[in-house]
Amino acid sequence: MSPLEQGKRRWRCTCAYDGTNFHGWQLQPNGPSVQGVLGTALEKTLGEEVRTVGAGRTDAGVHARGQVFHFDAAWRHGEERFLMAMRTRLPSEVQVREIRPVSANFHALRSSFGKRYEYHAVEGWAFPQDNRFVHSLENRKVDLDAMREAAVHLVGKHDFSAFSSSRRCEDNENPVKELWLLDVLKRGPRVKITAEGGGFLYKMVRSLAGALFDVGIGKFQPDDIRKILLSRKRTALVVTAPARGLTLAKVFYRKPRR
Repeated sequence: MSPLEQGKRRWRCTCAYDGTNFHGWQLQPNGPSVQGVLGTALEKTLGEEVRTVGAGRTDAGVHARGQVFHFDAAWRHGEERFLMAMRTRLPSEVQVREIRPVSANFHALRSSFGKRYEYHAVEGWAFPQDNRFVHSLENRKVDLDAMREAAVHLVGKHDFSAFSSSRRCEDNENPVKELWLLDVLKRGPRVKITAEGGGFLYKMVRSLAGALFDVGIGKFQPDDIRKILLSRKRTALVVTAPARGLTLAKVFYRKPRR
């Protein structure tokens, strides 16, 4: 039976969260998850258990500003009341930004074209109020031009095995991904890496960020990144940047034009 035949409809939600104290997006048997607290809030609001489907799984300690999920439920009191009911039942670390009805064909994961991630770092030490969201580079300064030169080698369709976790073959995932954009900006001591693509391997963005920072501090030359990419092998050369600096900024449901 379709959701509409059951008197239900499909709802699309966008949420933001501080991932510091969560064991990631996905439900976990041994710790709090973002999906878990959202499910609890929905159950209290609707009076029944609701299955949520996310656009992707963020890891422990990773944040989101534009995570998308969907669920099927009967609600007849308008979107604003639904939004307010959810917000009053969520912890301060999680916020639902938007709830709206969509076609039953919409699927948060399968309908998406890709994602935008942002990695935030600072030369020196982050302010205490930023510590949960920004990676401190401590006493290291970065060469922005070298990082941008290295990033050029990574844009496009490649086998990114060298920039995935050792768990990269989870579910026999294809290591070939298309990276549409990899940009590095620096304003004062603040550094932001933006990655957009059709798909990402496990810990891929954090591995790309770690490699680019190592170029920035002179540990690698920009062409070393090309050689690492072509090796298709993960080695200790690539350091995974800490989770705290990473934010899922946007899920694309239309491929962005470049």
